[in-house]
Amino acid sequence: MSRLTVAGPVPLRGRVRVPGDKSISHRALLLAGLARGTSRVTGLSGGQDVAHTRAAVAALGARVDEDGPGTVTVTGATPVAPAAVVDVGNSGTGLRLLMGVCAGVAGTTRFDGDASLRRRPMDRVAVPLRRMGATVEGDGDTCRAPLSVAGGALRGIDYELPVPSAQVKGAVLLAGLAADGETVVRERLVTRAHTEELLADFGADVEVDAGERLVRLRPGPLTATDVSVPGDPSQAAFWLVAASIVPGSDVTVEQVYLGPARNGFLDVLQRMGADLEVDRGTGDVRARHAALVGTDVAPEEIPGLVDEVPALAVAAAFAEGSTRFLGAGELRVKESDRIATVASELGALGARVEPSSDALVVVGGGGLRPGVVDSHGDHRIAMAGAVAAVAADGATTIEGWDVVATSYPGFEDDLAALTRS
Repeated sequence: MSRLTVAGPVPLRGRVRVPGDKSISHRALLLAGLARGTSRVTGLSGGQDVAHTRAAVAALGARVDEDGPGTVTVTGATPVAPAAVVDVGNSGTGLRLLMGVCAGVAGTTRFDGDASLRRRPMDRVAVPLRRMGATVEGDGDTCRAPLSVAGGALRGIDYELPVPSAQVKGAVLLAGLAADGETVVRERLVTRAHTEELLADFGADVEVDAGERLVRLRPGPLTATDVSVPGDPSQAAFWLVAASIVPGSDVTVEQVYLGPARNGFLDVLQRMGADLEVDRGTGDVRARHAALVGTDVAPEEIPGLVDEVPALAVAAAFAEGSTRFLGAGELRVKESDRIATVASELGALGARVEPSSDALVVVGGGGLRPGVVDSHGDHRIAMAGAVAAVAADGATTIEGWDVVATSYPGFEDDLAALTRS
């Protein structure tokens, strides 16, 4: 198991470009694999999660050619269930979306992943896919991997998401491409809209009713198109938080995706008093050190910033007053139980953190002391630990550091560049 040791406090200065958005990368590859013709996708995330999805697209029959770092051409094909098990690694997003695709594929597709993925519930996807006519079998009551999806004659359904999840919404819509009749997905709380936006780009008959919080899809073929993947805001959050909490810092993250469903963490940081400059034309976001104050993050905000909570919790440790993340139960079924792991690892660095079943309270004002952080096999806990380390007074070690390759293999190099500028 690898480790990273960082001696803080050390200011961060300079410009950085984060990997392509992971959520968009998964969906662009899958839709390109289903589309008629050849699509060119640039700016792809270089992390292991997206690499597994890329391999899965090829296993289903599409041709995927690399044209350089972060760039592929994908020639779509009618998908065929592969004989071999599809390994999705640590990617819950990849698995859930692939389940939707394979619900419309004749034959049985088998999936598996690493130990962390095998703990994550897939019943939230299995339930609507079964209603559409697919056969989904997995381990235990929550349909964990290893699992299989047997496609068949699907029918469109009208489905209300029981919990806010862009992944479940995406899986149902992808299955709807092969269904007989219209598929409607209704949301109680707005989630990321990447699937429906990209479906429109690929020529799908898709309609979004923002007022009713629903997406309506009619089946039909997709047409190849080129996709440029912008920078991942969930990765940008780590640098923006680090710059906000370390005196003397001045960091600009370039070409970040700033769509409305992904701006939530910026809103929270600005409420906390962060010194941010946002250029919506270029996607550049600049952050400088500022005195932060605590805030409440409401349940309706959580779906739009669920991946940024570990970074925001580090910011909260340096803010005056308490920061409450409310209605955040979804954090418990990520790569780790992030309510538990944020509480334990920030607690190990001296923060006062109060977890509950679906909430997390960070009592700030005391900053953090150096220590040891366990990543728990969760890339975002590892990177949050690195952000905490640059602000702590002394040397902090993050155990299980290699997990950052899941989404941001160049994080350590970027950290070194920003701290020596």
